Amino acid sequence: MESATLRPAPPLTGLARVALIGLLLALAATAWVLTGDRMSGMDDGPGTALGGFGWFAVSWLLMMAAMMLPSLAPAALAFGRAGERTVVAFVVGYLGAWTAAGLAGYLVFEGVRSLDVGFLAWDRAGRYVAAGVILAAAAYQFTTAKAVCLRRCRSPLTLAIEERSGVGGGLRGGIRHGGHCVGCCVALMAALFALGVMSITWMVLIAALIAAERLLPWRAAAVYGVAVTLAVLGIWVAVAPGDLPGLTIPDSMGIM
Repeated sequence: MESATLRPAPPLTGLARVALIGLLLALAATAWVLTGDRMSGMDDGPGTALGGFGWFAVSWLLMMAAMMLPSLAPAALAFGRAGERTVVAFVVGYLGAWTAAGLAGYLVFEGVRSLDVGFLAWDRAGRYVAAGVILAAAAYQFTTAKAVCLRRCRSPLTLAIEERSGVGGGLRGGIRHGGHCVGCCVALMAALFALGVMSITWMVLIAALIAAERLLPWRAAAVYGVAVTLAVLGIWVAVAPGDLPGLTIPDSMGIM
């Protein structure tokens, strides 16, 4: 009986799969448009203010929908076997996990900014701090935590079998899968904060790196490729930030 309860549901039909993927991509495209509109005219350099808590919460949710929904397709298809309401609950739980992570990052970031530490000014140690964060993100690519979380992000079927019992199962599965993906991508998100979290340019790059890790069949190559990309960016920020395309140099008031 136990093995019967863990038997996966039949896979979605071809048309249903196309429809679900199309919906995720449409939602992501809409989120990109809304995110671009909200970021228009904002300072997008490293360490700039993130706005009020409520404003940031909405902006972060849109950012996560834009950046994460395309690479969520395999997991959504796995949960889609249990029905439409289950997959909706899964996506809600997934974005909820990312929203919680973003708000935690907001509190840490704004807490550091409130200290008004002078040496973090960009023209003092600020650029080296930013470079250090990016290089640390490159090193994180080779940790056990990264490997475990990435494996779970890339292989959601077991989770879908365990948490397939209706809306509650979908919600729990989304939160669990979101937690795995936060663990997988936390260093990439830290790099995004270091480069400029309000920058569409860096959002697109980080989203592309995340998608490559999750979707490309060559997992090891993707992990190494992301690490090399981050290492190059970190060194570039430390040595010649003014020559890095897409990087907005903060004024002398600093990174924090």
